[in-house]
Amino acid sequence: MKALNDLPIKLKLSAAFGLLLALMLALAGFSLLQMSTMHHSTEEISGNWLPSVEVINKLNTNTSDFRIAQMEHVLNTDPAAMDRIESAQKAVLEDLERNRAVYLPLISDDGERRLYDTFSTYWSRYLALNVQVLAHSRANENQQAKALLEGEALKLFDSASQVLDKLSDMNHEGAALATKQAERGYLAARNGLFLSLGVAVLGALAASFWLIRSIVGPLARAVAVADRVAEGDLSGQVVVHSEDEVGRLLAAMRRMQDSLIGVVGTVRQNADSLATASVQISQGNHDLSSRTEEQASALEETAASMEEIQSTVKQNADNAAQANQLARSANDDAGKGGAIVGEVVDKMKEIDAASRQIVDIIGVIDGIAFQTNILALNAAVEAARAGEQGRGFAVVATEVRTLAQRSADAAKQIKALITANAERVDQGSALVAQAGASMTEIMQSIRRVTDIMGEISSASQEQSSGIAQVAEAVTQMDQVTQQNAALVEESAAAAESLKQQAQQLVSAMSGFRLPDQDSAPARESRTTAAQQTKAAPLLPDRRGPGRATNVTRPAFGQPPAGPRTAAVQTVARTGTDDWESF
Repeated sequence: MKALNDLPIKLKLSAAFGLLLALMLALAGFSLLQMSTMHHSTEEISGNWLPSVEVINKLNTNTSDFRIAQMEHVLNTDPAAMDRIESAQKAVLEDLERNRAVYLPLISDDGERRLYDTFSTYWSRYLALNVQVLAHSRANENQQAKALLEGEALKLFDSASQVLDKLSDMNHEGAALATKQAERGYLAARNGLFLSLGVAVLGALAASFWLIRSIVGPLARAVAVADRVAEGDLSGQVVVHSEDEVGRLLAAMRRMQDSLIGVVGTVRQNADSLATASVQISQGNHDLSSRTEEQASALEETAASMEEIQSTVKQNADNAAQANQLARSANDDAGKGGAIVGEVVDKMKEIDAASRQIVDIIGVIDGIAFQTNILALNAAVEAARAGEQGRGFAVVATEVRTLAQRSADAAKQIKALITANAERVDQGSALVAQAGASMTEIMQSIRRVTDIMGEISSASQEQSSGIAQVAEAVTQMDQVTQQNAALVEESAAAAESLKQQAQQLVSAMSGFRLPDQDSAPARESRTTAAQQTKAAPLLPDRRGPGRATNVTRPAFGQPPAGPRTAAVQTVARTGTDDWESF
């Protein structure tokens, strides 16, 4: 049974379908064999027995017709009727011989042939007596003819008829026997077909049950293993019962589970190591915070100097405010001047446009003058041609008057445009005067701003010395403060990142169940890691009153996006004497 289970699924399917195909072929072969037997029996009935019975019946009919014609011949005395009867007998004999020729190939055995030979003997003797009967009938010797007809001829006829009846019975019996054989063949074929069909159905069911048991069952176990692993349970055992494709799948899943067990165990150990490292880094942060507190006192010393500078800075602020106000006034005046200049530009553009219109109108006047000259010329020609009849001249004169009117209108327009341009020029001159006044005011404001800026400059000189002293002290403190702040902040970020990573790893790995999960060493290791992680709280914000505030504390809500090696390198770099500021 194990050897069958170890067969590949392809071979199992091929064997199952091959078995079904073999059963179908066997069923088809058996059906063809039984159909062939039934066909043979049917051919025997339709091709031998039934034709034999039909021919024998025809022979009986022929002999009876011949006997009847013979008796009519004896009873008739008319030679013509006798000739007709003899012709009928001859036709009957010809038909009988044809039927005998048809019957000969249908003889099936020696017994039937012997009976047929007996019939032939009786019939030959009967035909010989028929010659004598016809001779006596032709000679009108009816008594002798009747004696032969009712004596020996009747005996021969009855014997021949009995033989034909026996042949008919024999063929009927053969047909009945063939019918029974065909019926038995049908029953055997039906029973054999049912039996073969039952065997085929049982074989198909057995093959299906075997396939389902050897394929579906292992696949269900594989699905169960996959679901269990997907839920994080790695403690189960993967049992392989076969070496087919499903068995190889289960074996691969077992190897995968073993690999996952190793990976999860390693990751748990790394999580514990990360928790321990985060605790150590937190302790280092406490040491660094004390150095930051020392710098707070230096920042307090600078507070006094900053107060002295404050008064000077305030005065400078006031002067700067006044300078700002004057600068705004100057800006407004400059804006007005710019607007006025813009209006001047617009007016000058209008003057330019008007000048262009004047040019166009002058062009129209020029065209009208040209047309007037042409019409005048035409009028002269018409007048010369018409003589006394001056109709054409009147039309031309009208056109000339119209053109003259258009010329007058154009002249008026030119005058109006010239007047408007003059007015615009006057307005532009006024605007330019206003712009000049505005520019004068701007210059005065600028002078005042210059005076105030001088005062600011002197105050700034006084501030310079005090700021220099403060800058020197602040620079010294800033260097130390920046170094300490960078170290503290980076260490805090690294510690918090390690702590969160350790917590995430422990939380992620807690979803997996390993075979040795409930052992005492494993429980002790997880408990120690959890205690160490809880024992390292975040450092409080210990900024002093003068601690550097330009260092941004990194956000601890999310672990750093960069690789762990970068954080480790940063901590290692800031742990040396080569300090780096932000």
